[in-house]
Amino acid sequence: MKIKILLYLFYIIFLLNSNLLSNENNKSLKVGLLAPLSGPYSEIGNSLLYSLQLALEEINDEEVIIVPRDSGFNNEGKMTSAVKEMRALGVKIIIGPTNFEEFDLVKKYSDLIFISPSNISPKFSNNIISIGVSLESQLISLTNFIKKQKKSKTILMYPKNEYFELIENKIQNLNLKNLKTFTYSPNPEILTGEIEILTNYSQRKRNLELRKKMFEDKEDEQSVKELQRLEQLYTLGDVNFDSVIIIDFGNNLKSVLTSLVYSDVNQNKVLFTTINQWFDESIFYENTIQNLYYPSVNYKEFKKYNNKYFKKFNIYPNEITILAYDALGLIYYAWKKNGEINSINDFMFKGKIKGKIGTFSFKDRTVTQELDIYKTDNKRFIKF
Repeated sequence: MKIKILLYLFYIIFLLNSNLLSNENNKSLKVGLLAPLSGPYSEIGNSLLYSLQLALEEINDEEVIIVPRDSGFNNEGKMTSAVKEMRALGVKIIIGPTNFEEFDLVKKYSDLIFISPSNISPKFSNNIISIGVSLESQLISLTNFIKKQKKSKTILMYPKNEYFELIENKIQNLNLKNLKTFTYSPNPEILTGEIEILTNYSQRKRNLELRKKMFEDKEDEQSVKELQRLEQLYTLGDVNFDSVIIIDFGNNLKSVLTSLVYSDVNQNKVLFTTINQWFDESIFYENTIQNLYYPSVNYKEFKKYNNKYFKKFNIYPNEITILAYDALGLIYYAWKKNGEINSINDFMFKGKIKGKIGTFSFKDRTVTQELDIYKTDNKRFIKF
């Protein structure tokens, strides 16, 4: 399998570079790929390269030429060499870098435009446009969804970890209204106690015990039935919120969800939502959660892309590579629309642009994705 993949990669790089060398037409669109084609993250870099090959086949325009170069990972020497090589070959627009920590290394190339799959910020930054699914786009999608569900008491939850300040700043900049925030420890042992305080769990448990005592010594039919009903409960009384947005993922997200359910938050009354879900099927096996809603890319297009990728390369892609696919589509659209691409302002489209992941808008030098809302139901992803 590894030999086959390496042969494919060699073929693609050879093909793309051969096209470049054989086409010196100034009217051609030369697009660079700046990605870690070697080193610990080479799987992502190579997957991006494969994705561009698929996009190139769909565009089916011989004037579009991909120029891939290896950036390594946080390797200033390789990055500098790769960018200079591409610029010498006439490349004006580059897909990459993949890591936002490398942005400072390319900002100095003011004559070039970089389209990054990073989601660090939706705002145009000097010569860099990030088209990753940003937290801002996800929160806008979720708050609109929650409003449509007629929920008005929302708790925005996020962990006190290394991304804490970044999340705080993004929330403040969005100026979201009618939201209360709740921060929690990423340590599951501490988290449980914090969620109990949020949900007023101890008081609600006492409420139940006091209510049960009112009927324990009574023998009339109505009292007996009421006591039997109370015996089926864990707490008595509602929490003071009707919806939650959890900014977390992986095992940490599962810990938060489990703690909320353990604290007897009624899932029929409280809407559970989260972010950063790329249709992770492991969430199916979280038996504590009945319905979990989240914004994401278009599932049908995502599956179609994955299957097309697998059919050609006999391996499934890294999830972010669909962003490279869309990046080339956006670049091609701007090129066809304007006749050429000279600056970052050529991406200030007035209307909306439909891509594989969803619909983009580029208003006020800010990239926003209109995302669909999905929920997990009976081990399926259902578009809401």
